Amino acid sequence: MGYEYIGITVLWLFLYGYLIVASIDFGAGFFAYYAKITKKDHIINQLISRYLSPVWEVTNVFFVFFFVGIVGFFPDSAYYYGQALLIPGSIAIVLLAIRGSFYAFENYGFKNNHLYMFLYGATGLLIPASLSTTLTISEGGFIEETANGVTLLYGELFTSPYSWSVVFLAIVSVLYISSMFLTYYANRANDHSALALVRKYALFWSSPTIIASMTTFIALSQHNPEHFQKAIDLWWMFGLSVAFFMIALFLVYVGKYYGWAFIAVMFQFFFAFFGYGASHLPYILQPYITISSGVTNETMAITLITVFIAGLLLLVPSLILLMRLFLFDAEYVKGKK
Repeated sequence: MGYEYIGITVLWLFLYGYLIVASIDFGAGFFAYYAKITKKDHIINQLISRYLSPVWEVTNVFFVFFFVGIVGFFPDSAYYYGQALLIPGSIAIVLLAIRGSFYAFENYGFKNNHLYMFLYGATGLLIPASLSTTLTISEGGFIEETANGVTLLYGELFTSPYSWSVVFLAIVSVLYISSMFLTYYANRANDHSALALVRKYALFWSSPTIIASMTTFIALSQHNPEHFQKAIDLWWMFGLSVAFFMIALFLVYVGKYYGWAFIAVMFQFFFAFFGYGASHLPYILQPYITISSGVTNETMAITLITVFIAGLLLLVPSLILLMRLFLFDAEYVKGKK
């Protein structure tokens, strides 16, 4: 395996970490607002608040590592993605800023403000939808390079079935991952009323998730047959993803081993995410950037690999320590701390 493959694998691990941690956060925001408008906020919003308080500040660390790394490893990505995603990227940054301001206002006594809660819930869906644009345009056919630079073809983007299928998949995956984690978290807190509610959420959002995955595969076969065929060649990875989905759904349905159910969810998205990434190679942005042509020089690449592996080895234990001190502490989870 060349250094460019090691580099993209490390970066994909960071993006996978962001997928899981941010999905829990984004989905929790939607569920908090939904519970408020359905008059059930007294059941789960305390549980959500206990999770978010120690975690929200570290959520974007994974994304920052990936963003810096992709530009460092593949400098051309800054040129192509930077121009093409100027407007979608700016929207995502504004939404992240709005979401960050909610946490500050929430800590300073605006817990019951309907506007803040609405923005908190809405950004939980709009941010993954806007970020999913990056994966969409990487398939090719959505940007055009001219003498004046790179242009995003909004007409193609907004009329593409594949584009909308990715947005739908991003949104329902966020709600599915989050509800699965909150089910485990409510069970650990022995909060039976919250458990009953979020367990219903988890079971409900499981069906749209698998439907959205199949729809995206069908849309990919029409938009990029080459990528679709490579994905078919890696059928075993997607097969394992479906198997872990069935395990997670079964455990939640029978009401047992919620911790193992969420671990199964993590494996479900691990195999699907890495199956997608592996089948997308050698392209970073089709047809403009490949993993070989767009990579930086060997010395810089080896340095970045070393730094990012060290960062991963520091970040993951730090996150585990944070969870042990707060999220998995029996007294904290039950609201006694």
